[in-house]
Amino acid sequence: MADPLFGIVPAGLPLITSPSQSPSPTSLLYALPTSKHFTHITVLLLPNVSLPPQTAAAIYLATAQDVVANGGAAKFRFLGAIGPGKESAVFKIASAETPGGLVLGVEIEPEDAVARQMQELAASRQQGGAGGGGGGQPPTAVLAQRIIQNAFNFLTSFSGTAGPGGVEVVPLKAFEEWWKKFESRVRADPSFLEKQAD
Repeated sequence: MADPLFGIVPAGLPLITSPSQSPSPTSLLYALPTSKHFTHITVLLLPNVSLPPQTAAAIYLATAQDVVANGGAAKFRFLGAIGPGKESAVFKIASAETPGGLVLGVEIEPEDAVARQMQELAASRQQGGAGGGGGGQPPTAVLAQRIIQNAFNFLTSFSGTAGPGGVEVVPLKAFEEWWKKFESRVRADPSFLEKQAD
C-alpha cells in the first residue's frame, strides 16, 4: 500500500493520511495526536481509492500504551466500518480517558466478516444503552438520576419543617451552595457522574 488509502481527521485537527505503522499489507495503524482534546474522529476513503472487491475497512481503536506494551496482541475495540456505499464515518471516542494517546487501526477484511461485526456492535449498543461496550457514557436518564441523587443527598442535611402542617422545606441558599459545589466538581472532573456507582 504505497499510496495513502484513508484519511483520518480527529475533530479540530489536520487530516492524517500516512499511517504510523503497517503491520501487514491489509492492516494500518495511525497514532492519533495528543496535542488537542477531541471526542470525534472521521475516517474516510481518499478520492479515487477503492478497496478490493468483497472487502470493507474495519475501524478499531486502542490506547497507545496497550499497543506499545502488547504489540500485535493489543486490545483493539471495534468502532465500525467504511467501504463501498459508505466511504466515510464519524466515530465518537473518549480521548480524555487516555492521556497516553490513542491508536486507530484500519484493517481491510472480507465484507461478510465486517458485516457480522457491525451486527454485533449494533446488538451490544441496544443491550447496553448508549454505552455499547464498556467505554461509552451512561444513558442521559442515568446521568440525570445521578445529578438529582447528588442534589438530594446534599440538600437533605439542610431540611427543616415550616408552617402549621410541619411541611419539610429546604432553604434556597442550600440549593445555591449545592449548585456551586456541583459546578466546581464538574469543572474538576467532568466524568465524575459517569464513574458513580448506581
